[in-house]
Amino acid sequence: MIRAIYILIAIAVVAGLAQLLIPKTEAPVTEEGAVACTMDAMMCPDGSYVGRSGPNCEFVCPAAPEVPADIQAHIDEKADFIVLSSPVPNGVVSNPLMLSGQARGYWYFEASFPITITNWDGLIIGEGYATADGDWMTEEFVPFTATIEFENPYVEGQPDFMKRGFLILKKDNPSGLPENDNALEIPIYFAP
Repeated sequence: MIRAIYILIAIAVVAGLAQLLIPKTEAPVTEEGAVACTMDAMMCPDGSYVGRSGPNCEFVCPAAPEVPADIQAHIDEKADFIVLSSPVPNGVVSNPLMLSGQARGYWYFEASFPITITNWDGLIIGEGYATADGDWMTEEFVPFTATIEFENPYVEGQPDFMKRGFLILKKDNPSGLPENDNALEIPIYFAP
């Protein structure tokens, strides 16, 4: 046991020294002075993907879309029950839609709660469940994730209003009593 601890400490020391002694490489520069970045991609909170860019080859996500006051008021009203991290309100989403956030333990039933995606007219185009990523038998916030497949209602060239839809995260209510219902509803936009 003690020998294993010494081995782990030695590995940590060697790794630290290597980090200090190995020179950091910069992005390759072409003859014209432009920087050549690697071709990896990152998913931004709004659901879009970006590649590395700029002189430091950094990922730069687009600025978060502006959220109207009434929508922000609704989100703030629900913030003590559920917080959606991704996608952001008015964000552009693609199929499948990946969600993450946290909700109070009582928002779940059997470690899940229902999610609905609708088009601009309220037609349900996707349904699924978010799953607790921890012990949901608590009144504290518990992280959740979900992946929901949906039928994209927007086709390139259609009127812009058809890009809009809604993401509805419903408190699971096995009792069926209306007084136990609750939901967070945010607007989203569909990628073509």
